[in-house]
Amino acid sequence: MELSYNDCGCSAEAAHKNEEATPSAPRELIPFILDRYHAVHRRELPELARLANKVETVHAEHARCPRGLAQFLADLEAELETHMTKEEQVLFPLLLANGGGCAPLAIRRMRLEHEDHHKALGELVRLTNDFSPPEGACGGWRRLYAGCAKLKADLEAHIALENEVLFPAFE
Repeated sequence: MELSYNDCGCSAEAAHKNEEATPSAPRELIPFILDRYHAVHRRELPELARLANKVETVHAEHARCPRGLAQFLADLEAELETHMTKEEQVLFPLLLANGGGCAPLAIRRMRLEHEDHHKALGELVRLTNDFSPPEGACGGWRRLYAGCAKLKADLEAHIALENEVLFPAFE
């Protein structure tokens, strides 16, 4: 699982400098999104679902066990895979071809799906008690919640980059 800047001791300032390197030109932005967000979601979500399953199994009797988190993450992974595939196979090629054809319709559809993803993130916060493991939680439980917090931050940044930078360039 990839670590956040907090996990490796880097400062928020260093992380911000990395975000400043985000390209703004669509022909550069799309490959950046594919590498920085799509690939990371595909790599990290299965691991988070496995870790959640382990935590739910081992700590099933604990009052704060995140019951249902593994299934939620598996469902989110499937939803994001479908969404990202639509972007990769339909929307991004349309945008790279100068946004003609049905690009405006595809953009509207992706924005609606982004709203659904924001709602799902609210459920993630609820299931993880705002990413706060109980006192004395094992390392796996703490890693799970740190990974879920990173997922939330990554998905929010991913959505914002598309909604606020990429899509307006073609609307």
